[in-house]
Amino acid sequence: METQDGAELCFPQLFNTSCKKPSSSTTQAIILYTVMSCVSLLIVALNLLVIISVSHFRRLHTPTNILLLSLAVSDCLVGILIWPGEVFMTTNCWFLGNLTCVIFMFVSIIIISSSVGNMVLISIDRYVAICDPLHYPTRITVSRVKLCVCMCWLCSIPYNSLILKENLTHPGRYNSCHGECVIVINPISGVVDLVLTFIFPITVIIVLYMRVFVVAVSQARAMRSHITGVTLQLSATQTTKKSELKAARTLGVLVVVFLISFCPYYIFSVAGDNSYTSSAGFFVFHMLFLNSCVNPVIYALFYPWFRKAVKLIVTAQILQRGSFEANIL
Repeated sequence: METQDGAELCFPQLFNTSCKKPSSSTTQAIILYTVMSCVSLLIVALNLLVIISVSHFRRLHTPTNILLLSLAVSDCLVGILIWPGEVFMTTNCWFLGNLTCVIFMFVSIIIISSSVGNMVLISIDRYVAICDPLHYPTRITVSRVKLCVCMCWLCSIPYNSLILKENLTHPGRYNSCHGECVIVINPISGVVDLVLTFIFPITVIIVLYMRVFVVAVSQARAMRSHITGVTLQLSATQTTKKSELKAARTLGVLVVVFLISFCPYYIFSVAGDNSYTSSAGFFVFHMLFLNSCVNPVIYALFYPWFRKAVKLIVTAQILQRGSFEANIL
């Protein structure tokens, strides 16, 4: 059934309460779905390489890599669940029901919150490694990092349940018509969420990395001033420092890209539009989710161990007995 202006309805049997279908030609829809499907597959494939690499090779079971593994899991979930759902929600009528809509949004926000938490943990990890290297092995252990990662994921569930309480208890409450998928966060919850998941974490990340940058510069100068006439022990210490500084630079790039991708999402919220269905929101979400594709590329560019691991995975050498003990560092 068509309306007077020629637009098709999502639910023709509900003429007075049905949403209008998004206007797009069949060719445009095919091209869009093809491109988005390719991006989704690319996100999943690249992040699976990170997940398999860190999980399989024992020498990669370090605190920093555990954090990268957690980040890769959230990025992979973006490619599997969130990216396709966002495209479908914006370019089609929502036929999956109000409850499914709210659950989809709920999972999306959990993944976003967990990613922010992972970035804070990465910043803390680099801060301790650079600014307090002598205590790093005892303070930042694999077991402690695993516990922090689990807490990061688990705490985001009850937290976002409170933020989306009205939407979870009354699915479809803010829909203006049938075939729409929209959630609205009340102003008080929006302010609390803005402070706890954006202003506070971003402040922590920036402050810690500014401190890391200052210390890294001073250490680099110190190493250059002692480049000659050093003992073997001092040389080994300098090698360790160089390794930590390189890791800090790499993760610094990761954090900067993360901030560039995530800031529009929260700026969009600050602007006062707490619903997530507009074209601006669509653009913001896709900028945010493209970050999931960029992260593995950063690892490939800066981490030799990741390139070696990918080679072993692609050539199926990880299927050989004892491959998990391979020295790829």
